[in-house]
Amino acid sequence: MSITPERLKRIQEVVSRRQKGLTVLLENVHDTHNIGAVMRSCDAVGIHEIFVLYTEPQLTEDRLQMGKRTSAGARKWVDIHYFRDRDACFRAIRQSYQRVLSAMLAPDARSLFDLDLTGSVALVFGNERDGVSEESLRLTDGAFYIPMAGMAQSLNISVACAVTLFEAYRQRELQGCYQESMPEEEDPFRSDLLQSYLERQDSSSFGRVISPKDADSPLK
Repeated sequence: MSITPERLKRIQEVVSRRQKGLTVLLENVHDTHNIGAVMRSCDAVGIHEIFVLYTEPQLTEDRLQMGKRTSAGARKWVDIHYFRDRDACFRAIRQSYQRVLSAMLAPDARSLFDLDLTGSVALVFGNERDGVSEESLRLTDGAFYIPMAGMAQSLNISVACAVTLFEAYRQRELQGCYQESMPEEEDPFRSDLLQSYLERQDSSSFGRVISPKDADSPLK
């Protein structure tokens, strides 16, 4: 494997700023362009993995294959955990993230700007038509909304996700979450991530689509 010192330094900088305690779950998002836009936002704020839940029969893993072009360079650096079973998906999220919050105009929803997003949290976004399902909402720890002053009460899924993630970025930046804390060799998470990124740094490689039955399934 050949890599220039400049490229290696860039990858190391990206790995040092990845946020182990921040992720996104997309539930039944139909538009592959929206998935691609979400992945670009995730990469921009330092998210290394997202979760995709498809419970509608017409939605299949092939849509993620179709969407890899729309996500441009971000698709290489963000892994996708793909699920068709809702309970299994939320169990997997709970193994790595302490809180799960849904973007939803629920009666008890809190303003995005009242949330503390500096801790370990997974953010759930529903599809373009229905939002987060009631079944998934019951599996979360609460709901939040994005305050708006216009006639419209909702944003495009990818826009809503971007607004939310950059609020998380703002809060985390103030808390120093993007500063290097320890050498990569002393941090198993960053050490493993660096090795994975070095293996996929060639432009023809992409991040993984990981399903419960195949923990190393690559997106080719």
